Amino acid sequence: MAGQVKVGITGAAGMLGTHIRAYLYGLGDIEVRAADRQTFDAGVLPEFVNGCDVILHLAGMNRGEDSLVAQTNLDLTRQLITALETNSSRAHILFSSSTHIERDTAYGTSKREAAALLSEWAEGSGGRFTNVILPGVFGEGGKPYYNSVVSTFCHQLSTGEVPTPHTDSPIEQIHAQAVARHFETLFRKGVIGDVRIQGQDMTVYSLLDILSGLRDLYAQHIIPDLREDIRRDLFNTYRSYLYPEHYPVALTLHTDPRGSLFEAVKSPNGGQSFISTTYPGITRGNHYHTQKVERFLVIGGEAEIKLRHLFRSEVQTFRVSGERPSYVDIPTLHTHNITNIGDGILTTLFWTHELFDPAQPDTVAELVERT
Repeated sequence: MAGQVKVGITGAAGMLGTHIRAYLYGLGDIEVRAADRQTFDAGVLPEFVNGCDVILHLAGMNRGEDSLVAQTNLDLTRQLITALETNSSRAHILFSSSTHIERDTAYGTSKREAAALLSEWAEGSGGRFTNVILPGVFGEGGKPYYNSVVSTFCHQLSTGEVPTPHTDSPIEQIHAQAVARHFETLFRKGVIGDVRIQGQDMTVYSLLDILSGLRDLYAQHIIPDLREDIRRDLFNTYRSYLYPEHYPVALTLHTDPRGSLFEAVKSPNGGQSFISTTYPGITRGNHYHTQKVERFLVIGGEAEIKLRHLFRSEVQTFRVSGERPSYVDIPTLHTHNITNIGDGILTTLFWTHELFDPAQPDTVAELVERT
């Protein structure tokens, strides 16, 4: 697939849609179009579809009264097909299906029937269709008690609740950013038909054990071992439920006649540290990450750290000082910067959980404050 690719995403405001949109947004050869429920309700879906080379159909209902779930999922798919027919579209449609298609639930049945409708459209129109069968998907921004058991556990652990699962049933989970990369590969290679995406097999109890361990270490100012992708993904998801109230986190300053000492980063993970100096009035950053764990720690001078979710307008500001070292661990999907607001040199320690890879920097330029 060469040249600029126009990719439409239905359900773009949902958890999975937000992650896929953020990932594709950072790729230079892709133009992303976002559709939410209003796009369907306002009758502008044909306009959204017009000109799209690829459409990721994520819009749907996961939970609720059975008949409503089934009806909603099928209605949304039928509306999309009507819009495609209105434009005589031959786009490549990738549908987010679920392993629940193997069950006779309203949700699973509606996913099977929606896939059949889209497959029929592709056969009759000359378009292409990929039925992407996903396991349980989790990620930052997930709604507790709705999107995933991971979201529920993370919410409970972050608020001091004690999760009490009733059964240790097997589950299969995958992070939304991994799904985003699978979708990109599928439409770039033009893969069609049924595609089963593999997640991480675990049990409910083992998931809770991992998340509890991550919480306990982080409460001790220790970044856990994140060398396994699933642990990194679970940690990023857990700490997203701590933001913004948890930050900045003050470190213990040990002072004696020789001077002062504090522990900046503790982790078995390794990673990479950077030290920067910044002149008064100068701002660094204005970028976001989709997977990277990054710490900002001012060790000299005065600064403001500002953050904004990529698809929102609200800006969060943290005032930090080298006189009282405090860290802010940057949440994913949030563009961020740091500004020297003092009269002298600002000295900042930056730490990331992985070595910088110029080929895969996971660093996308985006202004925190739009003019």
